[in-house]
Amino acid sequence: MTRLCKFVFVLAGISVSGLVFSDQIQPLLDVGAARQVAEKTSQSKIDEMDEQTSVIVSEFKTVSKQIEGLRVYNAQMRQQIQRQEERLKEIDRTLKEAQVMQRQIPPFTRRMLAGVETSIELDLPFHLAERKERIAFAKAALDNPTVSPAEGLRQVLEAFNVEAEYGRKIDAYKDSIVINGELREGNILRVGRLAMVFQTADETQTHAWNNATRSWEELDNSYRNPTKRGLRIANKLATVDLMELPLPAATEAN
Repeated sequence: MTRLCKFVFVLAGISVSGLVFSDQIQPLLDVGAARQVAEKTSQSKIDEMDEQTSVIVSEFKTVSKQIEGLRVYNAQMRQQIQRQEERLKEIDRTLKEAQVMQRQIPPFTRRMLAGVETSIELDLPFHLAERKERIAFAKAALDNPTVSPAEGLRQVLEAFNVEAEYGRKIDAYKDSIVINGELREGNILRVGRLAMVFQTADETQTHAWNNATRSWEELDNSYRNPTKRGLRIANKLATVDLMELPLPAATEAN
């Protein structure tokens, strides 16, 4: 009985000791658990901050590239703006020169037209009606306020070019001239501005224009066939060949 009581007391002591030890360990376990929770929370925050940092770094790199691209773009734009400013200055200078030129065009055009008109009066008398009509048309354009100076100049230049072209062509056409007070019909052969010969329709008479005396002069019979052949060449009825035509005597320069 005594031994049984001792055993019961020993077991009771052990139980009491276990309870006391458990009460001492539990706070430590609670602290450890709280620390683990805190560590998990901290690690989550660290991971979140690391992810945010990665995003910020990526955005920074992207923005840096954009800034560098904008620097290059701005440099190009500055160069283009500089060139455009230089171009604007050039255009402004050109406009000022054009205004001066525009004021000079009308008097220059009229002087040029007067020169063409004088050259026609002093030239061989071929296609006079057509040439004078062209001059009159150009004059009307210059006197018309609705016609621009550029268009008036174009009309005069066209008349000038036509006159210049006459000197490089051989020409044949029908016309009438007065011979011994009688109007005779025939054909005129013109070789540039070197010679102008008239032959009657019946080929019995041949005359050459003397620009010095401003009159027609009769040629001898030796020019009959050469003139006839020249007319055929001008009308493209014969191949080009040498022609014997009267030419004005060369004059000595003053």
